[in-house]
Amino acid sequence: MISAQHRRHRAVEFRRFLNQIDRETPAGLDIHLIVDNYGTHKAPIIKDWLPAHPRFHLHSIPTYSSWLNLVERFFAEITRRMIRRGTCTSVKELELALQAWIEDWNENPRPFTWTKSAEEIFATITAYLHRINDSEHWSISEVSVM
Repeated sequence: MISAQHRRHRAVEFRRFLNQIDRETPAGLDIHLIVDNYGTHKAPIIKDWLPAHPRFHLHSIPTYSSWLNLVERFFAEITRRMIRRGTCTSVKELELALQAWIEDWNENPRPFTWTKSAEEIFATITAYLHRINDSEHWSISEVSVM
């Protein structure tokens, strides 16, 4: 896992992170990044940077589908195992603890195991969409990932 911690989340920091990924990833590999729809990922400096780096491929997840964003699962793990324990007394201490946690994760990776089938997940989402929209026109095919 390649990580970077920034106090702000602007396009300039994202481009710095892309440059870091570019430096730390072997030259012969294509890089596919799954990103949310945050405006930072679509800013002009990113759109201008991407054509000069053709091995980078950004894939945006659909709006309101945070369950597809595996970094959310990673953040939940950090929260559960580290942040809720409340052992850090400063931002700097938290940043150092996060970096140590990420280094440990890289040395001892643990796969994420889905506990539901795709059909169960889509059924849950479809039921949720019916509930929030009170609509009969939603279907699993409309929710599925392209």
